[in-house]
Amino acid sequence: MGIGIGGFIDGILLHQILQWHGIVSNKLPIDTVVGKSVNMFWDGIFHVVTLSAVFIGIASLVRLLKRKNINPSINLFWGGLSAGWGIFNLVEGLIHHHILKLHNVHEFSDNQDIWNYGFLASGVVLIIVGYLFMYNRSYYTTGLQET
Repeated sequence: MGIGIGGFIDGILLHQILQWHGIVSNKLPIDTVVGKSVNMFWDGIFHVVTLSAVFIGIASLVRLLKRKNINPSINLFWGGLSAGWGIFNLVEGLIHHHILKLHNVHEFSDNQDIWNYGFLASGVVLIIVGYLFMYNRSYYTTGLQET
C-alpha cells in the first residue's frame, strides 16, 4: 500500500496541485495545451497504476489479518507504509528522472539535479523511518503470545 500511497502523494501534490511536472514533461513540456493534455493522460495512467498498487496492498492486508500468527501492530502498518513510499520514490526517481529522463521533480527549477537527487534522498529517509517503526521492538509487543 505504501508504494501506491507514495505514488498518489507524488501525483496529487507534484503533478496536480504544484504542477511541477507531468509524467512525460521532459519530453513534451506542459507549457502548451497539447503538452498539458498529453501529460494529463499519462498522469491518469500513472494514477491507475498507483490505485492498483493500493488495491493489491489492501487485499494482501485483509488476507494476512485473517491469519492467527501475525503481528497486527500499528507500528508495522505505518512502518510498511513509510518504507513502501520510500521504495516508490527510489524506483520512480531512478527510472523516470535518471534512466528514462521522462521528467524532473521540478521542471521549472534552475537546478533540476538538486530536486531529482533530493527525491531519491527522501526515498532513503522514508525507508529508514519505516524500518525504525517496524523493527523498534520497544514500541510494540509481538501479539503472538498464548492467552
